[in-house]
Amino acid sequence: MKEKIKYLMSKKSFHIVALISIIAIILFVVGILILRYSVEGETNMPFNLTKIIVISSQEGEDKEQSENKWAFDLMQNNDIYLYVEKNKNYLKEEAIESIIIDNIKVEREKQIGTINFYRPNTLETGGNFSNKQENLVQTVEYKGAMESDIKNLKISNQGGIIAFRCANEKIGEYTSNDDEINHSGLLKKAEIKEEDLKGKIIFDLSISTASGKEYKTNITLDIPVAGIVENGTASKEITNLEDIVFKRTKN
Repeated sequence: MKEKIKYLMSKKSFHIVALISIIAIILFVVGILILRYSVEGETNMPFNLTKIIVISSQEGEDKEQSENKWAFDLMQNNDIYLYVEKNKNYLKEEAIESIIIDNIKVEREKQIGTINFYRPNTLETGGNFSNKQENLVQTVEYKGAMESDIKNLKISNQGGIIAFRCANEKIGEYTSNDDEINHSGLLKKAEIKEEDLKGKIIFDLSISTASGKEYKTNITLDIPVAGIVENGTASKEITNLEDIVFKRTKN
């Protein structure tokens, strides 16, 4: 029996079969690892996306040269806040170099209004966002700093909040000669239906660190938040982010 085994092992065909088997096993293991990475992504990043808040609101912009007491172009805004926190299980020292939001687009069935994207308001006065020409963007980049400053596009290098706005503008008009009007009910008064505003906003989020690493993911969110027409404003907090997978794009 031993002689037969030695004979088989000495044959060239045996060595070829053994080599093919080893390569097949290696390829199988590599395939499993690649598949696992494509599903799970990075499992121990220095910084994690921990929460997303979407705040949907409505607004009326005064129309010029109207014969009515009130005349508005209507818009519907979606303010998106992303919370990035230091991973307590990541034991090495690390700092945020920058976070970039880009490749932003909106997919929707009904093409009502005009979609625009805005960075936080550049003016010191006023709210976080203002739909002004100077705030229009296609890409938003936050730089790592000692302290967060959302209006100056700075995030603490150990984590903080970043934000941008997706606005659906000129979705309709509303005019009135009433003495007073409810600004939070303009969409309802203009008989704009919520289902006509529905869509998905899709964008890339990239986190770059001081050590030269970069992690990237793609995020899809439903907009606007349900109840915007009926209530005037609506918000949603998203903490289940299991479907958001980061991949390392730079080492």
